[in-house]
Amino acid sequence: MEDTTQPLLEGYQLGDLQLKNRIVMASLTRGRANNAELIPTPLMARYYAQRASAGLIISEGTWVNAKSIGFINVPGIYTQQQVEGWKLVTRAVHDQGGLIFSQLGHIGSASHPDFFNGELPAGPSAVNPQTRSFTPEGFKDSLVPRELAAAEIKQIVQDYKQAAKNAREAGFDGVEVHAIAGMLIPQFLSLATNRRTDEYGGSIQNRSRIVFEILDAITEVWERTRVAVKFAPAALSSVGIMTPDEETIPLFQYILKKLSGYNLAYLHIAGPAEDLSGTPVAELEDNYFSHFRQNYSGRLMANLGFTQESGNAILKEGTADLVSFGAPFIANPDLPERFRYHVPLSESNPDTIYTGGKNGYADYPKAEYSSDIDEA
Repeated sequence: MEDTTQPLLEGYQLGDLQLKNRIVMASLTRGRANNAELIPTPLMARYYAQRASAGLIISEGTWVNAKSIGFINVPGIYTQQQVEGWKLVTRAVHDQGGLIFSQLGHIGSASHPDFFNGELPAGPSAVNPQTRSFTPEGFKDSLVPRELAAAEIKQIVQDYKQAAKNAREAGFDGVEVHAIAGMLIPQFLSLATNRRTDEYGGSIQNRSRIVFEILDAITEVWERTRVAVKFAPAALSSVGIMTPDEETIPLFQYILKKLSGYNLAYLHIAGPAEDLSGTPVAELEDNYFSHFRQNYSGRLMANLGFTQESGNAILKEGTADLVSFGAPFIANPDLPERFRYHVPLSESNPDTIYTGGKNGYADYPKAEYSSDIDEA
C-alpha cells in the first residue's frame, strides 16, 4: 500500500531547486570510468538515470585535476572530453526528471606515485597519512608526500574553480566539495598531517583557510545556493592518522559559524561509523547531528547508514533537512519507491561494487509495486 505520509517523501525547496523528496543519493565511488582518459561512459549515464527518483543525486567523487587522482577508474572533470562525458550523465538524469550535483575532490597525499609516473603525491606537509591507495596494481600503502608550496595551493584553489565551471558546462545542477575521509581538505584540517608554519598551518583559522578559499572561488562561478560541502568530523580508523584530535570540535565550531554566513545549498555531515567513547570527540556520541544543527544555521544533510525508519525519524525531529543514502542505492535504483510502498530492499553483491562492467552496476532491477499490479 502506498504511504505518502513519510517525511522522507515530502518535497523540499533547496534554494531555487524543488526536490521531489528529501532522499538524496550520496556519492558512491563505483570505478566504472575504465578508460585512460577517465571519461564518464554511457553505462554511467544509464546507472545515474536509473536512480533519478531521488530528490537529489550527488555524483561519485570526481577529480579536479590530474594531480588529484588516487583511485583507479574514477572519473575526472578537468578535461573537455570528461565534460562531454558528464553531459551524457546529466542529460540522462534530467530526462528522467532528476537533479544531480557534481562532487569535486582531490586526494592529496593519500595518492601514490603509480599515478604520476613515479613522482610523489603532494600534501600539506611531508607526513605519511598512513592510508592506502587503489592503484592499477592493486592497493598500495601511502608514502611520505612532497609538501605543497603556497603557490601550488593557490593553483589547486583555481583548479576547483575551473572544475566547478566545467560542472556547470556539463549540465550539473550544483556542486558539492568533497572534504571527508582521506582527502586533501581534511589533510589540511588535521593536526596530524598539517605541520605547516605559513598561512595554511598552525592555527584553526589557518588550517581551515583552504576550505573558504575553495568555496569563495567556486561561488564566483555558481550561485551560493547551488554549492555545498561535505565533512566527516568524527572519521576514525578508516583514514590512517587523520583521526579526531583535541582541536577537532573547536575547529568545526569555527568552520560552522563561518559557513553559516555563506547561504550554501546545504552542509553535508557524515556521522561516525564507530563508537566515539574515549576519543577527543566523545562528547558528540549522544547528540552528533544535534551538535551540528546547533552550530550551523543553514540547511543540514545527514549521512550515517540510515534506514527508512531512522531517516524519517531524524527529519521528523528536525535535526536534519535532508538524508543521504549510499549503499542502499547500489542494489535499489528505485529506493524512494521502495520506501513509498514499503518494499523490502535488495542486497548488493560486494564483489562487483568496484569492478569495471555493468554487472552489479546498472543491472539491478526495480521492484514491482502494488500500484503496478492494481493498474494491470
